Amino acid sequence: MKRYRICFLGFGNVGRALARLFISKSTELRERYGIEWEIVGVATRRIGWRASGDAIDVTRLDETASVPGIDEWLALAKPDVVFETTSLNPESGQPAIEYLRKSLQAGAHTITANKAPIVYAYNELNEIAIAQGKRLMFEATVLDSAPVFSLFRETLPAVKVRGFSGAFNSTTNVIIETMEAGRSFDEGVKTAQELGVAETDPSHDVDGWDSIMKVCAIARVILRAPLLPANVRREGIRGLDPATLQAARAEGKPYKLLSRATVSADGSVTASVRPEQIVATDPLGVRGTSLAIHFELDMMPGLTIVSHRPNLQSTAYGLLADFVNAVN
Repeated sequence: MKRYRICFLGFGNVGRALARLFISKSTELRERYGIEWEIVGVATRRIGWRASGDAIDVTRLDETASVPGIDEWLALAKPDVVFETTSLNPESGQPAIEYLRKSLQAGAHTITANKAPIVYAYNELNEIAIAQGKRLMFEATVLDSAPVFSLFRETLPAVKVRGFSGAFNSTTNVIIETMEAGRSFDEGVKTAQELGVAETDPSHDVDGWDSIMKVCAIARVILRAPLLPANVRREGIRGLDPATLQAARAEGKPYKLLSRATVSADGSVTASVRPEQIVATDPLGVRGTSLAIHFELDMMPGLTIVSHRPNLQSTAYGLLADFVNAVN
């Protein structure tokens, strides 16, 4: 039986859902995998860097020792695993990249739901992880808990990906469907926020940045192509109106915010994120908060993965699954 010291870097909705999931899965983790755990550090912008040499109670973080920054936090907590769920910075990936770098250098398995560090610093961070004998894991960055990166890492050896397409953003799905029902863009945003899939400021979703970062992360890891956001053609959904969307749905060719990447003969990658019309029966024609990705492979005509109605628990499970796989 191994007892792991875990830290949460970021403790918003996803981090708290993960903490609840650890509690609900405690018996299974112990009996099936020989894993016990204790939380020894939590850091957020609101409460600062809280850590302890012993287990802490996340309901009483204000009573936990506060330290100046991440170096002192890691030194006091001495984590075996760090979960990073801080805010997305699509321009540079900072400060999350530095957080992940320091966590790995401190000897912790490092698990993130943040796309930007994978886009901008995957190779560097993975090299640090390998040198430290630790794992850098990030399954929750693209399709919540649905296997994308682990699928290629562990079950599809020697396959060549010729391209992929995806419906990667729950917020835009909900907004488009709300407008298809004759309501406004703002009402669609409010609906997505009430469902818990949209932030207070939904710009990253509706303007395509969230989807671009997912395209670039997949390209970086699976295609091994250094695709950057500036090289992806981007068009959000602000230009769509209810009348256009209603007509398209009635025609049987609804709009979706779709992401596409194609590998050329010379190995270069071209990619786009933009609203497109697709037939309603298309595998990417998922409804509600559901997400999907379709791969074109040399060994099979196509492979589609669908995450049906993902929620906070789904995202948290992606992080938990990475944890189990990393420590085992």
